[in-house]
Amino acid sequence: MSSIASPPVLVGVPCFSGAPWDFGPLAALAAHPTLTLRLPDDATTVEEAADALEDTVADLPSYVLVGDSFGAVVSLALALRRPAGLAGLVLSGGFASDPTPAWKTRAAALARHVPRVAYEQGILRFHAAQLASRLDASAPNPLKRRDYRELFRVHTPAVAYANRVAAVAGFDVRARLDRIDVPTLLLTPEDDRLVGPAAAAALRIGLPHARELVLAGTGHMLRFTHPQRYADAVDAFVHAEVAAGAPAGAA
Repeated sequence: MSSIASPPVLVGVPCFSGAPWDFGPLAALAAHPTLTLRLPDDATTVEEAADALEDTVADLPSYVLVGDSFGAVVSLALALRRPAGLAGLVLSGGFASDPTPAWKTRAAALARHVPRVAYEQGILRFHAAQLASRLDASAPNPLKRRDYRELFRVHTPAVAYANRVAAVAGFDVRARLDRIDVPTLLLTPEDDRLVGPAAAAALRIGLPHARELVLAGTGHMLRFTHPQRYADAVDAFVHAEVAAGAPAGAA
């Protein structure tokens, strides 16, 4: 049989902060089974982070990976392994090739070597500025740079931050994207200052079953600033494009 016997589990794959997803604000997903994880602080490559994700989903018969930012990158890495049970992907603010300028990577990598106050008040302040969008202030859940810095201050030790910076340096899977054979929704922010429009274009072109939805009025942190629109888009995608298909490896 080639049908899904039960609804796929929506697996929230954390952003660069590593913090588990809070599905509470994503009201449209309340009817779906959900699961999340905390990314390991000691993973120094994207593949190591994908190992942790693979362990999390190992016993799920059917699931959709929903990843934003770094979580989208980790989701791609696991999807390239073509795991049994993978029924779909939702990616926002991710990339198939590291878009970070070398100088920025070198600067961020200093996180493990500086005093805590310098990490929290310097490096995280700079990172929050990259996450922020001019559109955030008018969002349904308006957030400021200090809110993003606090997210990382609470959830992201300096060593984890430095490890994730190192993990994405040189990451490039563009040549292998055609291996991913599941329905894919690309949720693209209107104003993504961190990743940029070229990253979404590369995913749209390279993924054979990708559909892009640009959410007007949103920035890189759209899951946090526009939870209702984010959840509505995921819910509609799962019902229209995933429920009609079969998980990878199904016969």
